Amino acid sequence: MARYIGPKTKIARKFGEPIYGVDKTLEKKNYPPGQHGINRKRKKVSEYGTQLSEKQKAKYTYGVLEKQFHKTFEEAARMGGITGENLLKLLESRLDNVVYRLGIAPTRAAARQLVSHRHITVNGNVVNIPSYSLKVGDVVAVREKSKSLEVITESLAGKRNRYSWLEWDGTAMSGRFLQKPEREDIPENIKEQLIVELYSK
Repeated sequence: MARYIGPKTKIARKFGEPIYGVDKTLEKKNYPPGQHGINRKRKKVSEYGTQLSEKQKAKYTYGVLEKQFHKTFEEAARMGGITGENLLKLLESRLDNVVYRLGIAPTRAAARQLVSHRHITVNGNVVNIPSYSLKVGDVVAVREKSKSLEVITESLAGKRNRYSWLEWDGTAMSGRFLQKPEREDIPENIKEQLIVELYSK
């Protein structure tokens, strides 16, 4: 299964944002990686470079590689409405992202692993495809024999923001996908219009 497995702090430093969660190294070194990192911060970036950087940030944030990201963009373009917002809605509807948003996993990478290792069910059936696209009304739950897993119990014990498009039942360890989120409800700092402009070239 294709996924990014390289150094995460280096990527976070590249974008200057904690896209993989709290990162102490990023706080200390808030400039790009490499021996010319501090000097590179002052360099002016072209319009194309800014657009490309925004696309890369979205890909790394949601853990999607180029081919799959482009496919998702094409699907967003076919839908009615604003393409950039549709793209983020589709990315937020991925099973691994919803598992992370519900607080079942501490990171998207951990959520992806839980799905791949068959610990998650959708409407009572085990689904092991992280990119599985959820529909409104779908119920995502922790598999019965996986409810005592340490990574899951610790993640659920930690404080996590709840989202208006998801409903969580702590007793059953399940959540319902109520609707696709509106743009203002998605907390990610992504300028989706730049991605649309990049693909429109």
